[in-house]
This record gives sequence, structure tokens and C-alpha cells, in this order.
Amino acid sequence: MTTHYPTIGIRPTIDGRRRGVRESLEVQTMGMAERVAAYLQANLRYPDGSPVECVIADSTIGGVKEAAAAQAKFSGAGVGVSITVTPCWCYGSETMDMDATIPHAVWGFNGTERPGAVYLAAVLSAYAQKGIPAFGIYGEDVQDSGSEDIPADVQTKLLQFARSALAVALMKGTSYLSMGSVSMGIAGSIVNDSFFQEYLGMRNEYIDMSEFVRRFEEGIYDQDEFKRALKWTKENCRVGPDNNPVHLQVSDEVKESQWETCVKMALIGRDLMAGNPVLAELGFEEEAQGHNALAAGFQGQRQWTDHFPNGDFMETILNSSFDWNGRRAPYILATENDSLNGVTMLFNYLLTNTAQIFADVRTYWSPAAVKRVTGYELEGQAAGGLLHLINSGSAALDGAGEQTADGQPAIKPFWEITDDEVEATLKATEFRPASQEYFRGGGFSTDYLTKGGMPVTMARLNLVKGLGPVLQLVEGYTVELPEAVHRTLDERTDPTWPTTWFAPNLTGAGPFSSVYDVMNNWGANHGAISYGHIGADLITLASMLRIPVCMHNVAESKIFRPRVWSMFGTETPEAADYRACRNFGPLY
Repeated sequence: MTTHYPTIGIRPTIDGRRRGVRESLEVQTMGMAERVAAYLQANLRYPDGSPVECVIADSTIGGVKEAAAAQAKFSGAGVGVSITVTPCWCYGSETMDMDATIPHAVWGFNGTERPGAVYLAAVLSAYAQKGIPAFGIYGEDVQDSGSEDIPADVQTKLLQFARSALAVALMKGTSYLSMGSVSMGIAGSIVNDSFFQEYLGMRNEYIDMSEFVRRFEEGIYDQDEFKRALKWTKENCRVGPDNNPVHLQVSDEVKESQWETCVKMALIGRDLMAGNPVLAELGFEEEAQGHNALAAGFQGQRQWTDHFPNGDFMETILNSSFDWNGRRAPYILATENDSLNGVTMLFNYLLTNTAQIFADVRTYWSPAAVKRVTGYELEGQAAGGLLHLINSGSAALDGAGEQTADGQPAIKPFWEITDDEVEATLKATEFRPASQEYFRGGGFSTDYLTKGGMPVTMARLNLVKGLGPVLQLVEGYTVELPEAVHRTLDERTDPTWPTTWFAPNLTGAGPFSSVYDVMNNWGANHGAISYGHIGADLITLASMLRIPVCMHNVAESKIFRPRVWSMFGTETPEAADYRACRNFGPLY
């Protein structure tokens, strides 16, 4: 797909008064902009691993003409994020960035020599009055006027804003590709084009699943890559035990044919999303274009899976950070065409550059139930109970937790993953012949057990009639159970599917009073699980998109929303969030 990444525009604003005032501030003001640009470029990456690019206005901005000149430069440079910096007083409505379709932040230097904080308050007031929500960044401690430091709290807010704002910019103008239609009546696979267009700035593209059959039969895929991919799959993807009753098991010859179909599906699914120039060389110029899809979903059940091998291998390998071509950025592909879980995976991915786990939020296991069934008493992080996250086998391979960071299990951006970690991940995974009772066309389901001790965030976007989109999220940790305990619990459902044992962080209040309450308040059957405690970034991103957050366990001190949100109430931030999102409406 198109990879012209958005840039971050840095706007150094300055006191426009000449005859000594502006002149004395030029070096300091432009220096702030240069340091912010250098800091962001050193600490943020695009999905391909390259450093984020920043564009600085050609001059400091002391009035409306210079503001317009900066806007003209930014328009030609693909700026999708705006950060204004200043150490001094400036003329608010004359120097502000008026583009209402991109996220804005303002860092007003906290120093006593010049009133940067006064400008910050004034321009944020102007943004609020003009209906353009902007984020205010104000360091807690007073700095000396000559300081070239970016304080730690300012750094945190700059990164939190920029990560989320880049996610907004990266989605804009891309597509969600619906491969098929509604799966088994799942509401999330009723793709709502108004939501994608108005809230995310994304197109909706659609194909019928028969397009896969056409490409099978007409050879619309890279034949050489298919041979290489099939060879790699046979050498690296271990086939696990067949869990089907004997009378439903198929022959080795049939399984061999199913593997060929599964690998072709992966190639075709990727080409449908991102395009493939090789197809043009084969005479398929139209198909070579793809659908510019940043995310997609595959219906599968049941019209496809009642006759053809399931989509588990395709979804697993595309969602992972590597394949037969080596390490690469994941493709976001939702099981059962659950577009809302696909969007949540996309949010998580754009904030972290890491592969995502797609799972059913299947079962709450209370301590009493675990003790009754296994004789084992849950302890530590799991003492309050567990959520069994498990689905039909399409979770990213990275979810096995065989990568490491600081000696602990992790999921990392693809450019940090080693060959040994790829090998360990494949060794920890089996591809089990699919349950013929569920998948009459066969296929292979991914089966692994996620290592314990990983900080993770589970999130889910839901649509509510009359309200619109709402986001919920929960931070917690993966848990490792004794092998016999895991096996006993796992075999009560389908043991051919990947399992993640998840213990939410509890706060003792509301939906986080207990693990049961977390499960009981979850809004749908699926969740998107990301490595790391990224709840604060998700809340920031949601506010940019005007999506209220109905459930989270993030400390209030970490929450960063546009300054105008406080005008909708400070005693109950959740209610204020709802009011602000409704007031400003969808971003697009």
C-alpha cells in the first residue's frame, strides 16, 4: 500500500513586537523547535522502522502571514501532526494553526522571564472557542530562560501526544478491506462505513470471498513466491496432533492439499490488502494495485469454511512480524471480519508497532472454579481469577511470548526481533488440523500458550445506537499456570487454539472491583491484546478521534486529553469525556 508517511510539523511561535523584543527571542524560540524535532525523531518510528520525520517552519511565527507561510510549507510536506512551541508571549489567534482536521499540541515554556505559559493559556482558549481541541503541554517546574532541557514530564506528554497523533494521521486516507460479509451474525462484522469515514478518515473496500477462488483458478499470485512460501511452511510450521474423531479425520493427501490452499490464501490476502507489483508483470495490472488497506477482515465462517480450509493460517501469518520473506511489519487482519476488533488492533498496532493478539474473551475462571476443577489455588497476579483469551486459531505468532526484552517475555517491533526469537516462536507453536465440526473444509489452527509475566492491554471498540463508538480497555498481565492446570482448563474448550491467560489489574472500584466485573462489563465477544500498558495512549488517541472511553483502569495522573475537556467538568472525567466527544463530534 501507499507508504508516504505523515510528518510532524513544528511551529516556533514568537512575540511579534520588534525593536528588541522579537530579536532577543529568535534563537531561543527556534532552538526549542529544533530540540523538540530532534527528540521526537530519536524516539519515534514509523511502521517500517524508519525514524519519524519532523518539519520545522522556515521562520519563527509572530503573526498571521508567517502562520500562513508555515501552513503552506506543511501542506507540501505531508504534515499530519502540529506541535507549537514557544518560550514567550505570542498573539494567540494570529499565530495558531487553524487546520481543524489534524491533532494539535502547544508547549508553553515554564519560565518566569517570559510568559510562555500565558501564551499557552491564551491560545488554548482560542482553540476551544474556535472548536479545535488542542493539547496543552506545561512543565511542572520553572526552568531558567536559557535552559535547553526538555523536562521529563514534558517529554512524556510530547511522546504521548505525538504517538497518538501519528496514529490518527497514518489512518487517514487508507482503507479497511472487508473480505466477505457478516460472519455468523457477529455485530462487529456488520461493517459501518459512516464510522470509518467520519471518525477515522478511512475508506471502505469490499470483495466477495469468491475472489480467492478466482485467483486460485487463474493463478493470480506469485508462483515463485508460492513455492518458496510452501517450502518454508513445511520446514518451519510444525503440524500438531489431529484432535478430530477418527471418522472425521482426513488423509495426509488431503491435508497436503489444504496446506497448499492455506499458503495461497496468505499470499492472496496480502496482495488484496497491499497490492503486489509482481502481478502486473504476470499481466494482472488491476489486481497488482491492491486496496490500500491498512487493516482488513476475513469473514470465513461459514460460507467459506464449510467448503474451503479456514483462514487461520492466513490470519496468523499476516498478523505476525515475520514469514518466508523474513521479518517485516505485521498486516492487521481481523478474524470473522470483526471490523471493530480490527480497528482496535489497528489502534494498538499504530501506537506500538507490534503484532496484536486477536482473541475471544472466552471465560472467567474464578479462584473457586479453578480450585474445584483442578485442585489448584490461584496465586500472585492471578489470585483474583483469570480471563481465558482464546479463539479459533488466528492470533499473531508473536503472542507466544518467545521474544524477550530485559530478559522477560515480550512482543517487539519487527526490527528488534532476532533470528533466534523467530525460531523459538515457531518451535513453541503447533498447527493443529482444524476441528471438522466447526470447519468442514478443514485447514490448520494455530496453537500456542502465551508465556506469563507480560504486561498487556486488552481493548475493544463498540458501536452503540444513538451514542456512536465507545472504547473500553483494561491493563493487566499474562499469567503462566502449572502445565497440568493449564491442560485441564484448556481441554474443556478447543485445545487446538492459542491460549492467553490474562489477569486484569484491579482498582477495587466499578468494573475493576473484581475480575468477574471486568468480564461482566466487556462489550463484545472479542478483544485486541497488545504488549505493554498502553491504556494512557489509547485514551489520548480516543480523545483525538472524539471517541469516549467507557471503561479503563489507567491512573488519572497518566491521562492526557485536550485542555478543553476540563471545560466539560472536572469532578467526573469519564462523564466530561462523553460530553466533550458529543459536543465536538467526529474528527472528519
